[in-house]
Order: sequence, then structure tokens, then C-alpha cells
Amino acid sequence: MKNIPTFVIFTLFAFLIASCQESEKSNLTLLSEEVPTGTTPLIFGEGVISMGDTMDFAITFSPEMDEIYFTRRAPGERNNIFTSKLVNGSWTVPKIAFLSSEETWEFEPHISPKGDRLYFGSSRPINDSIKSPGLIQWYSQKKDNGWSEPIPMLKPKAPTYMMYLTSSESGNLYFTSEEEGGNPEDGGIYYSNFEDGEYGDIQRMREEINSGKMIAHSYIAPDESYMIFDGEKPSGFGDSDLYISFNKDGIWTKAYNLGQSINTAQTEMAPSVSPDGKYLFFHRGFEIQGENGDSEWLGNIYWVDFRTVKETIERNISSN
Repeated sequence: MKNIPTFVIFTLFAFLIASCQESEKSNLTLLSEEVPTGTTPLIFGEGVISMGDTMDFAITFSPEMDEIYFTRRAPGERNNIFTSKLVNGSWTVPKIAFLSSEETWEFEPHISPKGDRLYFGSSRPINDSIKSPGLIQWYSQKKDNGWSEPIPMLKPKAPTYMMYLTSSESGNLYFTSEEEGGNPEDGGIYYSNFEDGEYGDIQRMREEINSGKMIAHSYIAPDESYMIFDGEKPSGFGDSDLYISFNKDGIWTKAYNLGQSINTAQTEMAPSVSPDGKYLFFHRGFEIQGENGDSEWLGNIYWVDFRTVKETIERNISSN
């Protein structure tokens, strides 16, 4: 057999490297002009998704990462869920999603890891009744031609409200709530396991997660290997910081602060991770006085290289 020419080997080698690198990229990497690297967050979709003069938060992606839903609130207005699609390499101008109503607040959407359900919080009445049931979760089921009309999720039932629900691949649900008659500052993160085709009793997570004030907005990893949430703790850098806890053989570790490059003197909250596991998204914002004297919030959605952040924390844990 004749020897293969050197230039052929080099060309093949270069092609294989390029192919491997391409497979490592996500849709967001290929279609974004600037991608976060290291532990420095960037504003996501500045001027399109994150407007600067509104409060944009709680973003979720379809498994293909070509469709997003997020919450937006302009000063003096109510929460609405907006949606945008990836078309020809750019995000379309967001529009109010089909699941938003005209009179009630809708916010904090979450697409399940399998992409078959779109959850969101709402205070809308059930079955055209006049009285609102309070803040509960609704969902739309994925169909061949889009999403179904919203359906109220009546089970599992939280002790009071249920907000910022995220789900795992097994169907287990994690969300923010509080006990009957409790103080909002003492709320926390709860969960319900999906077993034998139904949800079990609501359970409050232990002090590894629920210690501090304003513990809320938990994102559960699809395989439940980690949880990211926000809250106020003595180790924090501002009003609310992001923390991570790892699931070690069914036992949750203490919560670790994500660090000063992510957490600032402002409020960081409402985390989520892209379906490919590469990027962490979160809200960073601050409070202002509105025209009528009421408090208003402004802020953007940020994203950061989650793999670097996670590996840095795990390395620090193992060295201590």
C-alpha cells in the first residue's frame, strides 16, 4: 500500500478537529456575535431580549434552543410572558405569548427537559369563574402544531402559592412556596416526586437549601445532580445571590455561593441552564422609585459559561 501524502493526512486531521469543535458548540454559540467565556457574565440579547428599561427575567428554552419564553415587566405595568424564535440566526422581536391573559399576571415560564410541557405561574380564574384561586401553576401540552390551551395544574397542591416551578427528566417538580400564615421572607423551596403516574405529597427541602432569607427560584438539573437558587445569606454580596447545591447519592450538600463575578451588590435571581448544559442564565437588576412613588424593578437577563463556573466551584470544594 502506498503511503498517504502528508497534505492529505493534515487535511483529514484538520477536518476531524473542526468536526469535534463543531459538535461541542450549541445553537447559541453558533448564532451569537459575543459568547460568554470564563466566569464573566454578558447581557443576553441586549436590545432585543434584555431591554434595559424593563424587568426581564426567568428565561426558558425549547430542547432545540430555537424558541424561548421569558417574563417582562415594564414600569407601571404587570408581568407578561414573551416569546421569541430563532430565525436565520437571529432572535425575532419578542411578542406576548399566547398563554398571557389580558387582566391577570403571568410569569416565570419553564419548558420541561423533554419539551412536552410549558409551565407558568398565573393568578387567572379557573374555568371562567370570577374568583382567582391565587398564584398556581398552569401548563400547556406540546402538540404537533404548537402548544395546547393552558390547563390548571391542580395536583400537587402547595400549602399556599406555587411559583417558579422547574422539573427534572423524571417529572419531579421543584418550586417556591411558604407555609400557611408564614412570613414571605421565610418562604422556601419545596418539591413533589412523580411516582407511579402521580405526584406525591409536597415536601419542604431541608436546611442545606432553605437557610437564610428570601430563598426562592430554584432550577433543578434534568438529572437532579445539582440545584441553583437565589436567596439572602451572610455569605452574600448583595440583596439576593445565586447559590448551588449538589446532590450526592440523594443527600444535598450545603449551598455554595456562585462567586463575586456573578453575584454583585445588585439582585441576582431566577436562574436556569440551557438544555445543552453549557450556559447559566439569570436576572440581575435593581430597584427604582416609579412615577407614582411605588417601587419598580429594572434589570436584564445575563448569561455565563456554566461549565467553567461549575468546575471552579467543584475544584474549590475538593481542595478544601
